[in-house]
Amino acid sequence: MADTDGLRDRVRGLIPAKPGAQREFATAIGLDETKLSKSLKGTRRFSPHELVRVAEHSGVTVNWLLNGSDDAVTVTAVPTASASSTQDGPQPETRRRILETAWELIAERGYHHVRIADIAKACGQSTASIHYHFPTKKAVLTEALRRNVKLAFDRQVAELHTIDNARDRLLRLVELQLPTDGLLHDEWSVWLQVWNESALNPEMRELYWDSYDRWFHTIAMTIRRGQEQGVFAERDPDAITTQLSALVDGLGIQVLTGKPGSSVDAMREHLKDFIDRTIAGKGL
Repeated sequence: MADTDGLRDRVRGLIPAKPGAQREFATAIGLDETKLSKSLKGTRRFSPHELVRVAEHSGVTVNWLLNGSDDAVTVTAVPTASASSTQDGPQPETRRRILETAWELIAERGYHHVRIADIAKACGQSTASIHYHFPTKKAVLTEALRRNVKLAFDRQVAELHTIDNARDRLLRLVELQLPTDGLLHDEWSVWLQVWNESALNPEMRELYWDSYDRWFHTIAMTIRRGQEQGVFAERDPDAITTQLSALVDGLGIQVLTGKPGSSVDAMREHLKDFIDRTIAGKGL
């Protein structure tokens, strides 16, 4: 369990010591100042979403917020250095907007149908401003992927750190991977394109595999934890992880490509059934 006193101290340390800074910080993370004040006093808990917003705004990880270290042992695997952002500390607002805009456009139109000029127009910047932060479109995509890896890591730590039961944790982890409307659907859209680019362009593969390995190890460590708790059957965790991750990928592709009969709800039920029958061993 995270050190709540340490969490509050670390969030306080991210707020500049100047008049009005707490109000500005609350606005930046989309939180009412009164709620932020209560959270800092310990009379209210930060929600998982708020922890992610604090981390993104401040250029830190949720793992650091909760445990005092980016590399602290936690409920999910830590990203490798190559899958981490090249930007240390808080990102300039312009750079963050460029990455968010590029991500949304790529998800909506496809990587090869998005130009630097499109990104500039959508975020109200000049093409020179885009090139100042990212020399090429490939650099924009690569850094957008790294940002997404961090956001996925932050979401998982924020959502899972209070869930001790491994079965409940695995079900929540799967829920965080479903291509529901909005952010997660966009992430799936972009990753489908990354799979294609990685198959055709070997230079893209290191970042992709490092990102995928983090997801794989997160599932495997959750299964091992469940075996220790006695809620999962004693089977090879890596083999089961391979099966579950392949099922997630296959079902997700069916949903995104509109296969008749596929849906997020059906995907959820298929995955829950696999967890109960194969991983928990209820079907053995």
